[in-house]
Amino acid sequence: MKIKARILLAVAAVATFTIGLGVAATTHADSVMRKPIDYQKPSETVPYPDAKATKDLNILVKLNRHRVYIRSGKQIMYTMYCSAGMVDPKTGEETTPISQFELQSERGNSFYNKSLKEGATDWTSFKNHGEYLFHSVPTDANGNYKPKEAKKLGKTNASHGCIRLSIPDAKYIQTLPAGTPVTIER
Repeated sequence: MKIKARILLAVAAVATFTIGLGVAATTHADSVMRKPIDYQKPSETVPYPDAKATKDLNILVKLNRHRVYIRSGKQIMYTMYCSAGMVDPKTGEETTPISQFELQSERGNSFYNKSLKEGATDWTSFKNHGEYLFHSVPTDANGNYKPKEAKKLGKTNASHGCIRLSIPDAKYIQTLPAGTPVTIER
């Protein structure tokens, strides 16, 4: 019996040490992120933050993590899966601009780009008044979502420069006020 007790104590000590290092610990966002990713549902299993009650509301986009963070100052309030722009094969540069922006007043229910043969719903501009957008996963010419493209959400860069989101996440971004700061980083 003493051997079992010592083994259990040793396991508990290793687990405590590991969690203390942050190796096995999960963050709040990790615990409420929807898995598997579903483009028809919000990214988290908890309600969206109340934008009107959020002090220092801002958005941080991390391209290399495929995430959009809704924040109060530097505190993350909500995490969204996203897919941003692919790297341009000709120039080797990001197609999603990296800098500081603001949500703009231009918003809409849907669009379709004939030259790209792709559209989206629930869009909100963040640069050049309609050129760079937060929007849903892509749609076809008939407004149907493209499941093959939607599977890329939160996993890989896939757009031509915009920030793709799940359908509900894109609708939520539309509720945020114009002037909300947006930071896009690698």
